[in-house]
Amino acid sequence: SSISWNCYQHEYNLIIAPQPRNMIENSMFEEEPDVVDLAKESPSYPIDTDNVVYEPRSSRLLVRGLGENDLDEDEEDYESSARLLGMSFMNRSSNQRSAASSYIRQHYSGSCSMPSTKTMVVGVVVLVLVASMLMVLYFLLGCNFTTAGCQKTNSTMDSIYPNSTNGELFPWADLRLPCSVHPVHYNITLHPDLTIMTFQGSVSILVQVLNETKNIVLHSSDMNIIKATFDGKEVHFLEYKPWQQIAFKFPEDLKKGQYVLNITYTANLSSSYDGFYNSSYVDTNGIKRVLAATQFEPLAARKAFPCFDEPAFKSTFTIKMTRESKYISLSNMPKVITTDLKNGLEEDEFEKSVNMSTYLVAFIVADFISVSKNVSKTKVSVYAVPDKKEQVQYALDTACKLLEFYNSFFKNEYPLSKLDLVAIPDFLAGAMENWGLITFRETTLLVGSNSSAIDKQLVTSVIAHELAHQWFGNLVTMQWWNDLWLNEGFATYMQYISIESVFPGLDIDTEFLNVRFKALAKDALNSSHPVSTVVSTPEQVEEMFDSVSYEKGASILLMLNATLTDGEFQKGVTQYLQKYKLSNTKSENLWNSLSQVSKQNLSVSEMMNTWTVHKGFPLVTVKRSGTQVTLTQEHFLLNAENSTDDSSLWHIPLTYVSDKCSVLSSCKQVFHLKEKTATLKLPDQVKWLKFNVRSDGFYIVHYDEEGWKDLIGALKEDMNVLSCKDRAALINNIFALSRSGKVSFRQVLNLMDYIRNENETAPVTEALFQLGQIYRLLDKRSELDLASRMTSYIEDHFGSLMENQSWDLETSVSKMTLRSALLEMACSLNIRNFCVVIDSWIPSDLMRTVFKVAAQTDEGWGKLLDMYKHSINDPEKHKTLEALASTQDVWKIIWILQKSLDGSEIQTQEFPLVINTICKSFAGYLYAWDFVKENWDKITQKFSVGSFAIQSIIMSATSQFSTKTHLVEAQNFFSSLGMKGSQMRIVQEAIETIKLNMRWMENNLNTLQSWL
Repeated sequence: SSISWNCYQHEYNLIIAPQPRNMIENSMFEEEPDVVDLAKESPSYPIDTDNVVYEPRSSRLLVRGLGENDLDEDEEDYESSARLLGMSFMNRSSNQRSAASSYIRQHYSGSCSMPSTKTMVVGVVVLVLVASMLMVLYFLLGCNFTTAGCQKTNSTMDSIYPNSTNGELFPWADLRLPCSVHPVHYNITLHPDLTIMTFQGSVSILVQVLNETKNIVLHSSDMNIIKATFDGKEVHFLEYKPWQQIAFKFPEDLKKGQYVLNITYTANLSSSYDGFYNSSYVDTNGIKRVLAATQFEPLAARKAFPCFDEPAFKSTFTIKMTRESKYISLSNMPKVITTDLKNGLEEDEFEKSVNMSTYLVAFIVADFISVSKNVSKTKVSVYAVPDKKEQVQYALDTACKLLEFYNSFFKNEYPLSKLDLVAIPDFLAGAMENWGLITFRETTLLVGSNSSAIDKQLVTSVIAHELAHQWFGNLVTMQWWNDLWLNEGFATYMQYISIESVFPGLDIDTEFLNVRFKALAKDALNSSHPVSTVVSTPEQVEEMFDSVSYEKGASILLMLNATLTDGEFQKGVTQYLQKYKLSNTKSENLWNSLSQVSKQNLSVSEMMNTWTVHKGFPLVTVKRSGTQVTLTQEHFLLNAENSTDDSSLWHIPLTYVSDKCSVLSSCKQVFHLKEKTATLKLPDQVKWLKFNVRSDGFYIVHYDEEGWKDLIGALKEDMNVLSCKDRAALINNIFALSRSGKVSFRQVLNLMDYIRNENETAPVTEALFQLGQIYRLLDKRSELDLASRMTSYIEDHFGSLMENQSWDLETSVSKMTLRSALLEMACSLNIRNFCVVIDSWIPSDLMRTVFKVAAQTDEGWGKLLDMYKHSINDPEKHKTLEALASTQDVWKIIWILQKSLDGSEIQTQEFPLVINTICKSFAGYLYAWDFVKENWDKITQKFSVGSFAIQSIIMSATSQFSTKTHLVEAQNFFSSLGMKGSQMRIVQEAIETIKLNMRWMENNLNTLQSWL
């Protein structure tokens, strides 16, 4: 049952004591990054952590079709490549297995001798005693997590407490803090030393005791606490490092009321990308500059100051920062006063903040410059390093326009008097929405004079996302991380809504469609999770920052908005923000607000709960007989054989058009499918039906044989009978159905026949993406003949459109996107010699394509490396790095892997991008996989287990495997990691993806041989 499972989880958490990790708001690791900023389910495959001895063996053994027994020649190659990498192989023994392995049931022989009567009696007594102890432990460790913002105290009896660092019992036994004490206000004083990379701090916390208690428990990590006082009296503290908690015990109950807790401490500035961390860059004069910045979401405020580090513990903050006079300091609120402390030091004091969660607190000490502009009552400023002062104006203008839009849309004006946007030179996330002090990676904020409209689309998207967070996430915050989608899904959806309104020329609608397709692909895996799901451990919190919380969350909001009418969505959202501002919420609070304004015969809560509580999404099967249409829904899984839940039913607002009326928005018809099967009666006979108009719904559609035949025939006759979004959706859906085995690949190729006439961006880019995936699978399996035939197929279907592309300046984002996709495919497959290295001016949207061609020669690669080292234009630098990583030269691949991980010549923040790019080529993908295995410990020191960076690295390295040998190798490696990653959901996803690739290849190789 779910209850017993949750209790088991609770007991397990007490034993393994996992370490919290930092978050990634938004991945910049993919080729075209998306703007994005868990109780684990049973794996759909057995990763048996018992008796695993990881003995690394080169993945390159499989190159050119070698099997498991054909090792001799290539084993020598592997060992030599390991020497090139300068590392010895890991030999992980079975004693490094996951702590969870202690729970694995042992299997005994079925034969045994008959015990004596005395033995049986003793045995029964022992069993009774054991059962009694287990019952006691059950109630001691009983499931006492609530869906509210914090932990409910177990009233049955005291829990079993862990030992603190000094050996005393720690007075709390849960990862979540007790609710008996709440913070009211923090006074924080900090003094970072940017020479020795340490900081001194003191925090004075005004706390409210809500229920009488003898303990105050809060978070603290990696700090040297010098002294603590409580209401003026020095107090002793206990620390339990595995959960990053400290506690103050009192001889008698504290009465209800307010008290002051003071803590003085020192700490090192973090060398990773979370907490209060040190960063550096080299200016154009070759001088190394240092700074200190923060990244607290989700669990790292505790690394900068002791605090109640959970979203529901909102409080106000006053911050003072001591710095050298050559620097400036910034925080969430405007600066009140600067005091000269002599000896070259100054202290900045900032205004008291609004009520907010700890993860939104931020401060920076750096030598930045800024430009500013006023919007309504808010001063908007953009900060960057002095060398890049010419690249901040676009961000400033964009932020001001978007702030005006949100003030109007939400009918709740931005509440602070200032809004800073800061470009950090060394920053892992894409951006972070700290209230009043938004931090960005330079690539996502700065725009140079030669940046393309596509570069501006990215920057605009990230700014729009982070500004939306000032309402969704900051003004109103989710109660706990299980409802992270309330922050991220809303911010993602609003970025597209706002850009479509304010910047219509950026063609953001097509980008949003691609984002939905990617979310569907991830959510079709059995390893996915519900939008709102149970979360307890820090690693599970990290894993919530994924495409389900971001893109699926945005997609179901789009579907809801398309279902409601007369501006009801905007009215409901406004009411929700007004009712819950400066507080915390759960999903049902949002649904209730929308239900109250909806005049339709529709329960928003009933409908939307089916989309947030169930994992995955539905497949709707359509069978038409005359005017009667039979509709059936089922949980769509790419690998239905390992389904853990096939009984889910969704309330689906089905939309459809027909040949009678198909292109105008007024043509759309709606039918609510709530049951497993329903019948739709059409008013007239039709030639064809197309469901899920413009792919606004988060589901895919399968038609019977006649239904597909009619649609394909209509497209071949006149593709414009459907909108370009609907055509793209048909392509996406039929490839997904083929991958799941529901349609043959012949049917896919039959639909693709029409594509020769296609010239719109959305369907062409989707077709190229799907065909490119198949090409890479064939290439990686050394199916050279089929890979060559796939190249010919792509040339045959897209060659004329490729030839029609010019290398001249283009202003339309849609046409740029189309041109880039076509020419990059042509260059990567060497189709018709389209690609040559151009020494003259290159359109910025084609730089990456041209640079990748140039990177294939020694001279070109050397010039690109020099350009990368000296460029101060971040979009250009990003494209240059991708080109460098696309080399086919093994020595260069090894060099760039090493340099991006150690951060010496390539920033470590770029390592996931480097892995992603290298893994696309045949020459590099196995070297990258071996490098990841050999350097896993170093990688997880740089990037947190469960973080988006780790998710990206794992999927990049494994997603193109399609052989049994690679499957076993991946299973053995991940199983050997124990607490360093074997239980991550992304591991389940990686293994599931390899199995799907294997199955698809087994089922379709003969078809490809016949039809390509």
